[in-house]
Amino acid sequence: MVVSSQDAGEAADRLRGIALFCGAMVLFTLLDSAAKYTTAFLPALEIAWARFVIHALLAFLILRPWLDWSPYRTRRPVAQIIRALMLVGSTAFNFLALRTLRLDQTTVIMFSSAFVTAALAGPILGEWVGPRRWAAIVVGFIGVLVVMRPGTSAFEPAMLFSVAAMLCYVGYLLLTRHLTSTDSSRGMLLISAVVPALILAPVSLPTAVMPPTLFIAGLLVVTGICGGLGHWLLIQAHRLAPTSVLAPFIYTQLLWMTTAGYVFFSELPDRFTIVGGVLIVGSALYILYRQRVHGDN
Repeated sequence: MVVSSQDAGEAADRLRGIALFCGAMVLFTLLDSAAKYTTAFLPALEIAWARFVIHALLAFLILRPWLDWSPYRTRRPVAQIIRALMLVGSTAFNFLALRTLRLDQTTVIMFSSAFVTAALAGPILGEWVGPRRWAAIVVGFIGVLVVMRPGTSAFEPAMLFSVAAMLCYVGYLLLTRHLTSTDSSRGMLLISAVVPALILAPVSLPTAVMPPTLFIAGLLVVTGICGGLGHWLLIQAHRLAPTSVLAPFIYTQLLWMTTAGYVFFSELPDRFTIVGGVLIVGSALYILYRQRVHGDN
């Protein structure tokens, strides 16, 4: 079988896209690890504000919007602001959860955004799912219950912060889909950094404290750099490979999070997190498979 140069080029682009996407997952793991460590010394809202300020500075340096402002004008400013608020909520709630939860716990709960998005895409976007995907959504929800174990002594209230972060992230994803038809990806990247920094400033700065050491201050910088570069890698990855090719590789983050939890915090996932994670990831992959191969059936 002869492979054309065009096919070979597309295959190479897909591999580069996958590599960039996996690199973004590593950066997001470092972001959460740095945030988890700094929450012992600084308020969560201050960490979130610093993360977006540095992200915004990086976005300005990389995108250089002053050369051409046209890609950054939005036709739907209200939707963009609500989208930014969803990202603020997702980040702040996640940082609050990281104060007491393990990295693998917050990651597994965040992965449930895949089936929550599928469930809400019908009434919100008109993208209805069929009965088999609804069955997968139920299985994923059972996985969340296995991880959280509500009503038992093992339940940790901080898990509610993680669930709130996930729900805000779902809102962020749905609004991103809604805006892609009218607004540029470059504009959404910049707006999603600048607006959260402005929103968080009045609520975080009055209670802000100075980092106790240069190391903690450095970790604040790490959160912003990893967040900004991570989102930039995601954009580059989606230019090289289709979303359906990249989507399954988001679950490599669970491996990195588990590794980071062990290396930096001496944490290991318990059996409930492992079982629940398998159910959540399995249901999300099945939903992706049905959407890619069978449409809405």
